Order: sequence, then C-alpha cells, then structure tokens
Amino acid sequence: MKRRRARLELVEDRPIRMHRTRFDEERNPAPIQPLTDKQGQYLDALATSPQVIVLGPAGTGKTFIAGTRAADQLRQRRIAKVVITRPNVPSGRSLGFFPGTLEEKIAPWVAPLTETMKERMGPGAFDVAVKAGDIEVVPFEVMRGRTFKNCLVILDEAQNTTTAEIKMFLTRIGDDCQVIINGDVSQTDLRETSGLRTVIHLAKSRMMNIPIVEFTLDDIVRSGICAEWVRAFEEASL
Repeated sequence: MKRRRARLELVEDRPIRMHRTRFDEERNPAPIQPLTDKQGQYLDALATSPQVIVLGPAGTGKTFIAGTRAADQLRQRRIAKVVITRPNVPSGRSLGFFPGTLEEKIAPWVAPLTETMKERMGPGAFDVAVKAGDIEVVPFEVMRGRTFKNCLVILDEAQNTTTAEIKMFLTRIGDDCQVIINGDVSQTDLRETSGLRTVIHLAKSRMMNIPIVEFTLDDIVRSGICAEWVRAFEEASL
C-alpha cells in the first residue's frame, strides 16, 4: 500500500504542460482582421445588424468573411445552426443534373462557403457539425414552408435569384436569425430582373435599416492576377 501511494504522489507532483498545440490553434483561431476599409465596414455590419447585404466583384472577401463568421458563431455556440443556400443557375434551374440527394446535388455549388468553414473549424469539427445538422445546405427546391430560427442564414451568389426566389427566401426567416445576402449584380446569369436588384431597390427606397456594403475593384484582395482580370473585363464591359 505504501508503495502505491508513493507512486501516486509522484505522478501528481509532475508539472502540468501548459504550452499550446496546433489543435488549440485550430479550435481557437484569431479573430478575422479586415484587409480593407470596406471589409471593416462589412465586419462592423455583421456585428451590429440582423440583416446585411454585401455586393461587389470577385476576390473582395464577400464569401470568405461570411463563411468565417458562420464558423465562429457556431464554434462559440452563439447560434444553433448555419443554413447555406444559393441558386444553381449555370447548369439550369433543376438540380437533376447531379446524382444523389438534393443536399448532395447542391454541395458543389456551396463549396466556397463550406470549404471556408471547414478550414476555420477544422475538418473533424466541421464533419461532426454537418452530421448533427448544425450546418445545413438547403436547396431552393425544398425551402418553401420552412422557418429558420436561431441560426445564421447565408444566401450566396444572390444575383442569380429571381424576384420570386429571393422573396421566398426572405420570408423563411424567423426569430433570432442573422441573414447575409451576398452577390455581384454585374454578373447575373438571368434573363429576367435579378432578385438581388429588387431587394436593393426595396431596401433603399423604403429606407429599411439594412446595411448595404458595396465593394469596388480597389477592394479585391484575392491576388494581383484576380484584380487585373476583373478590372480588364470591367473596362471592356464584358
């Protein structure tokens, strides 16, 4: 008995290792820092408003910041769920071109958001959240009749929604939700009026208390090559 007690005392007297590991860094990443003034406005809007509309060209951080915000809110248990959706215009309005369930069919369309969240949360935590239903990808085909509560809802590539689609989306929002609508009205693939344009017009004309953050070509941070090409297409009106 005496020997056993002595061994326990020796174990308890060992110094506790306090250094951080790479897994600690993955679980507790540093707060995102804005790279431009407009990104700062975007982050401020997300911190203070239940609805945010963010516009601008590719490479300005619209989707990255939305995905990072979603991952942090979920990881910190400030929300119960993240809901992601976007129109699937480029392959036609139906998701029947892809095999699998509706959720599996839309997965490639929302990859920019989900990959950002996975990198922020860590692959393991992301996969657990998806399996638990804490991260949900909702196709427009099954959105009617739903009510989103206590969650962060992201509509990506909103310029490709029709007016009817974006109306349906916005009327799904329930209590304790934050909504992020992002897109680039100059890149709509629709032949009819973009639902995003309609929402911007309504918000401005009715003076609704919804921040609208508008990025410009000067806010592109993805790379110099990206900025050069976006500017070239813009100046050529293509």
